[in-house]
Amino acid sequence: MLYRLDAVDAYEHKLVKQIEVAALQVEGGHNNAYIKLVSTSNKGGTISARLELDVQQGKAVSRQLVTVEQGDDLADLTGRAVYDNWRVDDISCRAGDEHVELSKHEHPLRVGEVVGGADEDEIKRHMIRRTIREHLEKELRLRPQGIKVLSLFFIDAVANYRTYDADGQPQKGKFATMFEAEYRKAAKDSRYNDLFKGVDLSADAAEVHDGYFSIDKAGHVSDTAENNEAGRQSAERAYNLIMKDKEKLLSMDTKLKFIFSHSALREGWDNPNVFQICVLRDIGTELRRRQVIGRGLRLCVNQAGQRVRGFDVNTLTVVARESYEDFARTLQHEIEESTGIRFGIVEKHQFANLPVVGADGTTEALGVQQSESLWYHLRDTDLIDGHGKVQDKLRTALKDGTLELPEAVAPHAAAIKELLRKLAGRLDVKNSDDRKPIKTRRAVLDSAEFQALWDRIKHKTTYRVEFDNEKLIADCAKKLQAAPDVTRTKLHMRKADIAIGRGGVVANAVALNGEEHINMNAEAVDLPDLLTELQDKTQLTRRSLVRILTGCRRLEDFKRNPQQFIEIAVTTIVLAKRHALVDGIKYQRIGEDAYYAQELFEQPELAGYLKRNILENTKKSVYEDVVYDSAGVEKSFAEQLESNVAVKVYAKLPSWFQVPTPLGTYNPDWAVLVQQDGGERLYFVVETKGTLFADELRKAEGAKIECGKAHFAALAQGHDAVRYMQATKLEDVLAEVE
Repeated sequence: MLYRLDAVDAYEHKLVKQIEVAALQVEGGHNNAYIKLVSTSNKGGTISARLELDVQQGKAVSRQLVTVEQGDDLADLTGRAVYDNWRVDDISCRAGDEHVELSKHEHPLRVGEVVGGADEDEIKRHMIRRTIREHLEKELRLRPQGIKVLSLFFIDAVANYRTYDADGQPQKGKFATMFEAEYRKAAKDSRYNDLFKGVDLSADAAEVHDGYFSIDKAGHVSDTAENNEAGRQSAERAYNLIMKDKEKLLSMDTKLKFIFSHSALREGWDNPNVFQICVLRDIGTELRRRQVIGRGLRLCVNQAGQRVRGFDVNTLTVVARESYEDFARTLQHEIEESTGIRFGIVEKHQFANLPVVGADGTTEALGVQQSESLWYHLRDTDLIDGHGKVQDKLRTALKDGTLELPEAVAPHAAAIKELLRKLAGRLDVKNSDDRKPIKTRRAVLDSAEFQALWDRIKHKTTYRVEFDNEKLIADCAKKLQAAPDVTRTKLHMRKADIAIGRGGVVANAVALNGEEHINMNAEAVDLPDLLTELQDKTQLTRRSLVRILTGCRRLEDFKRNPQQFIEIAVTTIVLAKRHALVDGIKYQRIGEDAYYAQELFEQPELAGYLKRNILENTKKSVYEDVVYDSAGVEKSFAEQLESNVAVKVYAKLPSWFQVPTPLGTYNPDWAVLVQQDGGERLYFVVETKGTLFADELRKAEGAKIECGKAHFAALAQGHDAVRYMQATKLEDVLAEVE
């Protein structure tokens, strides 16, 4: 395998929602004897039970799992006086009747039941309340964008949501009753007036929620159990219903927004518009975190069925009974266990496939030899240990910008550092309580300075692409002729001694006449349909491809190694097409009435996370706080904007401010107004990057920046028109002023 898009890649490329956890924990709740029965066991003739108890450890009390047998004194096991006279009188392991009898408890304690501690129903009511509030906050922001918001509850027993009376008629369980009461209460909050105009809450509260559970032959719902044929058939009926209603749920015309389920549901039920998941049951081996969050990780869609991208819209909130640190730690462990990803480990081959640009402008991989050399450099400088584990010294060097790399790989430093940041980082699960809605600063938004800046950048454009088809074909042929050599397929042969001992099977390489490389017989290779392969991957006509292939004079290379030749040809042609599109693009302002209205800044859609991506209490920004994407370049740039007297007003441009390009929409970073010593006002749109060298930027990203230049050039009118530029720091902008 040459390429792999794993769970971490998907998250970092924003191909799934970002995750935040709203953690509900009981603090200071150790005043009574807390006992929860987790399980009973009969192993080796010894009957025992696993209890969750509050155990004294030094000066602190922590909740732990303790194995007990008949006759055990809980005060002795926990070291706490609140458990005086609590003894285990009897333990039952009989299937379906697992319980523990305790000396001070009137009834047998069954699996999952709790004595003492906080009121579980009250805790779950608070979790339902929090989920409803999170839902309504997102609905307030996303409904104007045509996005339907859904919430999903996982419950411990169907009877807690729906029961049946003697006549077989469905009745509301305690969770349904709690939900409707909390929903009506939230609906009366003045913050949500816009959502409930003209809504009859007496009916609406009952219509916005429903449960999807296993369905028996009588049509009644039941707990999901798929360990027998009858259970599987019941579950199948429920899953079919869910799949049938999947698209209906996305419509604003369907009132249903809150879904209750007993299980994590089968793969395939992962509605893209699930934004909240509330776990009203224990997450254990039966219900794993990856299953839970997997139901809501897909990017959302609007009413037109179009995918809406960006973390500013796509945030999955998990309401759970554990701290967000514990949730993140356990989720990371599950990902490592299930996918083989090793967090915080640098492998020797880690950098081998990094694309680097050669002196002739062609792109090739860094290679295994250079990758291993770099790995040993990191180890010898104590940035990683002997097993490749990232050390804090590397994290500090990346953060401070002090990481030094060997001279041989210095030209590729940006790509190497980007990969190391990914490996050095930890799984990023945010704390919902740290989320802060960002408000506009009216004094800046309404100021004459910002109005002047906005008037110069607000207009929309359309573009046309003009390019010479003959020149494109000639360029493709020329670049393909200069592309890297195509090597013949080789068979590598190595010899090794195999030693079998008590320590295991060990292979020791034997250096006998060195390493043998045998060229494979090219005639044994089946040649694919070259034109069809290239046409599918480049979208050029067969006639154009024939001219490129005959013009490059390398068809013999295709016979030597067909797959390698196709890969090189596709890469070369696609890059040439991209250059042709960007070089020939021309933007034109659409008209006076086509622009981004300044009032869009007042939409309640922006939020950030304290201590993570917010620069608080800014004075010159159009927002009261600045939300940045990069803790390095963007945060530093925002701080410089705030502290420099030459900067009068500025804005971190929101995600809705987009420039159309042939490669997708482009969202510039900053709009800035500079005026030094009462002189002329200068207006800038600034793209902040860690480097000003185009070769170090990703190809598509660099092409979008070129389109951005052309867009703002089309808007420029007069000597005080807006200027578009790239910068790594504010001094780059001020240098343009001078």
